[in-house]
Amino acid sequence: MSRIIAGAAGGQPLKSVPGDATRPTTDRVKEALFSRLESWDILSGARVLDLFAGSGSLGVETVSRGARHVLLVEKAPKAVAVCQQNAALVNKVLKTTAVTVQRGSVDSILDGFYNTQTGVPNKTFDVVLLDPPYPLTEEELALTLDKISKVLAEDATVIVERSGRSPEPTWPQTLVKFADKKYGETHLWFAEPV
Repeated sequence: MSRIIAGAAGGQPLKSVPGDATRPTTDRVKEALFSRLESWDILSGARVLDLFAGSGSLGVETVSRGARHVLLVEKAPKAVAVCQQNAALVNKVLKTTAVTVQRGSVDSILDGFYNTQTGVPNKTFDVVLLDPPYPLTEEELALTLDKISKVLAEDATVIVERSGRSPEPTWPQTLVKFADKKYGETHLWFAEPV
């Protein structure tokens, strides 16, 4: 059973998406990821975007640990329902509406955050969590990363979670990798705006 590891809602059990269509982040990887993010002091008051959210466990963990708001983005109906349940749980525990859920494709939602006429984003984010499904091609991931780069705050951090067998993402010219770490079958990549 998945749970929130630490913070204001630490220990709360989370719902999981039924079936094998999603890959939950293991507690070991989650602990290592959040230990790193907290050591960089980037979660406090952050606006977080959790793309391909699955159950939303990473996103709700950020709010438990001090993020101001997280938007969980998911397309699959079963996963959206689980995200909504987990969001409601955390919002109730924290007595706030810090977690929201939006159903739709990641690329179409990212397009909605960026005003192509003015070249100015409608929304900006401090932290973006991205755990794309394995069938997503490297070219599709590169296009998504380019769209993400357009809605980032100045000192933002982008975290990409991939299979340990996947190659390093192709970063757009507007993002630069500054760290990566492999945990068994999981590889985390960290990037920031140039």
